[in-house]
Amino acid sequence: MSHYQHPSAIVDDGAQIGEGSRVWHFVHVCPGAQIGKGVSLGQNVFVGNKVVIGDHCKIQNNVSVYDNVTLEEGVFCGPSMVFTNVYNPRSLIERKDQYRDTLVKKGATLGANCTIVCGVTIGEYAFVGAGAVINKDVPAYALMVGVPARQLGWMSEFGERLELPVEGEAECLCPHTGARYVLRGNNLSKMDAQ
Repeated sequence: MSHYQHPSAIVDDGAQIGEGSRVWHFVHVCPGAQIGKGVSLGQNVFVGNKVVIGDHCKIQNNVSVYDNVTLEEGVFCGPSMVFTNVYNPRSLIERKDQYRDTLVKKGATLGANCTIVCGVTIGEYAFVGAGAVINKDVPAYALMVGVPARQLGWMSEFGERLELPVEGEAECLCPHTGARYVLRGNNLSKMDAQ
């Protein structure tokens, strides 16, 4: 076995788990799950069948990653955050054929107790604050807070708040790394080093 698995964890036959990943106490990974290298699945995590988790993701305690959720490389899922996969669930009505895809792009952070309503895309390195409710697509690098979430500003790839307006024409440097970010409208880009 090229990954660590706690004795209390259940990993169903057929699940793919990459080298160096850690599966902690009371985790359940369903048979169709695809999990990359260097992933950490905290205590009491559930991973569904139609789930893809990229390399180096960290899924903290008490998170359920349901069918039709894709996490790209380096996504952080804070403790007890929530994914959904049906927009209008009812116990008395079968809606398994109505799952909506959710995509979380590279490097994004989903804060503790936030909720991601199915059918959205969260951009690269976006930062969703603790307790926020995401019900629409999130731009790359956006800082999202509140219920429903609204964009408060921008975050660097390092996880530092950038001194930029939400919209307009501006640029600034990450206070930690010195990387340059350029804002055009509501689209933030990291510029390559010269």
